[in-house]
Amino acid sequence: MSHSSNSIGLARLRVASILEGISYLVLLGIAMPLKYFADMPAAVKYCGWVHGVLFITLCSFLLIALLKKRLSFGWCVIVFICALLPFGPFIVDRKLKVIDHRAL
Repeated sequence: MSHSSNSIGLARLRVASILEGISYLVLLGIAMPLKYFADMPAAVKYCGWVHGVLFITLCSFLLIALLKKRLSFGWCVIVFICALLPFGPFIVDRKLKVIDHRAL
């Protein structure tokens, strides 16, 4: 495994994590209030669908990172748990950035 392929894999994981984190904040901060205060349930339906696809994508990248030994099992668990917290992906991204730079 070359350093550049390791870096590309972690970069994709980081992008997926950030996009999933943004979609989660949009779901909680925009779509949910629209559903309950503006009687717009479609906001949650569509935003929730996008968030779900991004979450599954993140989980797929985590599995690939684990199987290709780009991240340890412990780091994969940390990234997964952080994906369940509203600002978790942004916090863990700083740590993944350090790991990514070490791979170069």
